[in-house]
Amino acid sequence: MRSLRDYNIDFMGVRRTAIAISIALVLLSVGSLVFQGLNWGLDFTGGTLVEVTFPSAASPQEVRAALDGKGFVHGVVQNFGTERDLLIRMPPQEGREAALLGNAVFEALQSAFPGVELRRSEFVGPAVGEELRETGGLAMIVSLLSVMIYVMFRFTTKFAIGGIVALAHDAVLTLGAFSLFQWTFDLTGLAAVLAIIGFSINDTIVIFDRIRENFRSMRRATPEETINVSINQTLDRTISTSFTVMLVLGALAALGGDVVHGFALALIVGVVAGVYSSVYIAANLLVILGMTREDLLTPEKEKESSAP
Repeated sequence: MRSLRDYNIDFMGVRRTAIAISIALVLLSVGSLVFQGLNWGLDFTGGTLVEVTFPSAASPQEVRAALDGKGFVHGVVQNFGTERDLLIRMPPQEGREAALLGNAVFEALQSAFPGVELRRSEFVGPAVGEELRETGGLAMIVSLLSVMIYVMFRFTTKFAIGGIVALAHDAVLTLGAFSLFQWTFDLTGLAAVLAIIGFSINDTIVIFDRIRENFRSMRRATPEETINVSINQTLDRTISTSFTVMLVLGALAALGGDVVHGFALALIVGVVAGVYSSVYIAANLLVILGMTREDLLTPEKEKESSAP
């Protein structure tokens, strides 16, 4: 049986097409973020979360209609675990005290659905939500800068540029998916974006290591040929790792319930984007930036190689 290492896929042969696709996806994501925005969860906007259990299966549409009739508008109602359990996310309501909103929602449900039981009620103030939004954005910026500094010291500046652009590409596409499909972006969504940054840079570093080794050993090859060989040599590792992660994420998305559903979907988007960007963004930028063997040689090695 042949290993994937025996194949020679011409990844760089379609690099211009891949760049065009990436630019289109990034523009689509940015456009959606600008004009449609994110569907911020209560963690960032403030509001009340109420979890209730009904005596029998309950329809989220009926519960939402009952709450609208009681004056509780713009709430999100969804099943949580079983058909009898519902999770209600209610933004601040005009004319109602925010701290008592959870009790008011439960009383409205009791009058419309006798026998309903309260499992938990949580309140997040708008000031706390705004602070979480600012610190979450700062966390993403700090993580990207930290990765860029790490890659710069481990490799070279050109590698660092490729790595940071690839990570920014993955983060933008993931946030764009949240905006396009209006998935609720809460703290689990932020955790997913940060996890994607970690996963993507891991795959990128593996490819960068092989590219650096091959640039030093394959003296007569062009940069495109060297990068193609390097990607093919790490392809089996990339596929096996990504496939294993996708199996877990698929199980979480299908069986994990509403709490982790958005988290799993975001990670699925991020893993696909991360594998793609490691090849067609990070490695591709090395070609665009004119990476050469001399960029990886120390002055001593350059002197030795030029000696008769």
